[in-house]
Amino acid sequence: MQQKIIILDFGSQTTQLIGRRVRELDTFCEILPYNKFPKDDPSVIGVILSGSPYSVHDPEAFKVDLSQFVGRLPVLGICYGAQFISHSLGGKVEKADSREYGRAHLETINLYNPLFKGFDRGSQVWMSHGDTITVIPDGFEVIGSTADVENAAFWCEPGTQLSTLNSQLSTGIWAVQFHPEVYHTIQGKQLLKNFVVDICGSKQDWSASSFVDTTVAELKAQLGNDRVILGLSGGVDSSVAAVLLNKAIGKNLTCIFVDHGMLRKNEFQQVLNDYQVLGLNVIGVDASQKFFADLAGVSDPEQKRKIIGRDFVEVFNAEAKKITDAKWLAQGTIYPDRIESLNITGKVIKSHHNVGGLPKEMNLQLCEPLKWLFKDEVRRVGRQMGMPEHLITRHPFPGPGLAVRILGDITPEKVRILQDADDIYIRGLREYIDGDGVTLYDKVWQAGAILLSTVRSVGVMGDERTYEHPVALRAVTSTDAMTADWAHLPYDFLAKVSNEIINKVRGVNRVCYDISSKPPATIEWE
Repeated sequence: MQQKIIILDFGSQTTQLIGRRVRELDTFCEILPYNKFPKDDPSVIGVILSGSPYSVHDPEAFKVDLSQFVGRLPVLGICYGAQFISHSLGGKVEKADSREYGRAHLETINLYNPLFKGFDRGSQVWMSHGDTITVIPDGFEVIGSTADVENAAFWCEPGTQLSTLNSQLSTGIWAVQFHPEVYHTIQGKQLLKNFVVDICGSKQDWSASSFVDTTVAELKAQLGNDRVILGLSGGVDSSVAAVLLNKAIGKNLTCIFVDHGMLRKNEFQQVLNDYQVLGLNVIGVDASQKFFADLAGVSDPEQKRKIIGRDFVEVFNAEAKKITDAKWLAQGTIYPDRIESLNITGKVIKSHHNVGGLPKEMNLQLCEPLKWLFKDEVRRVGRQMGMPEHLITRHPFPGPGLAVRILGDITPEKVRILQDADDIYIRGLREYIDGDGVTLYDKVWQAGAILLSTVRSVGVMGDERTYEHPVALRAVTSTDAMTADWAHLPYDFLAKVSNEIINKVRGVNRVCYDISSKPPATIEWE
């Protein structure tokens, strides 16, 4: 039986980061809405309560019945989770004099408590809350304080009789008002390891190798001799899903790869060649003329996306219907695509745009072999199966392709200009090796060129005046794309790439570099 940690999500932007940190400890975890704790699941070994945008005093604040797991399973409350524990069990939470945000240091810390094993005195933590716990519940003990937050960490040891729950604890409760999951909490990973491994007793048997073996066996049992259709994009998620399915069902898998005409330069044929090497049964469909015709004259970004999405479904369905005995549609959906938080009225607070659903007319069942994995885990699984590194490390690429990297309407000529510029840029990132011996491509999360086709700028080439388009280069560093910083690329690299684009790409006479972070800017321009 697979052990797991349950993370109850109260709406925090860093909930997924908690999940990633737990998975990095080779421990399976499941992120669930705060009110969806699984009853009578013997595989659960511990519970983590996340942060929240709400105060515990807000009328709409998310609430959970702690008696479902407190005392029976080890519990760790983080930020709002800590405040909710205190508020629910008889402590006091009040508005802080000023918002406690940023770096702080645990000046007083109980190094004998199992949660802080291996910690340094004065360990840096990250605070982010408007309320603060002024009184902890009866039966609890403070185990960590900062200069401004007396009750920065507290616990209730096993065997304590809690009158508020009318029960005796068989396991402990821990609560911290800081965020151990974020990078700025220097020993946050150690704290989570102490909780997950030492306190909850994780066997740390969640790995890429075990995932491949287990998933292939489950797919064989689930699919039997049924035929499966998979839509490939050329990206790492769908490619890893295809290889997993191929290991399980072989020739019964048919993959469809649609070219909408706005892929990277030569990408359609390159990806088909890669898939042939992997032994996949792939049907390549060049539908670029249809997409260009339907996009003619359209410049609104949202309308472009809708047209491309509609046309893709039409083209994919037409090809899929030729496989008359198919019973399943497989997708490369990963865990962040599926996570959602619900409030008490059932409204969706967070949802993710990649979750597709099935067109009703297809009448197929859905298969999602990667639905429990984060992006970095998908890459580890790909490596475990021996996939080529250039497929595994591919940067994310928008579904509408270069259509959302061209400001204005779409024409084959504009796509040609951007493909040429982007090819020079990406090739340069792959070839430039920095002082650490790593390529710039592998150091950034995502990169691409943007054609400002609604703008023209004056330039001089030779003795002639030019009036052509600028190209903007974008590169960001990130771990999950929820936030991103602009990549500080070397000046000599930017100068070389700019010079090559201007000299070799007809229609471009100026190159800029985007130094905006997310937020407030998005990674893509449209």
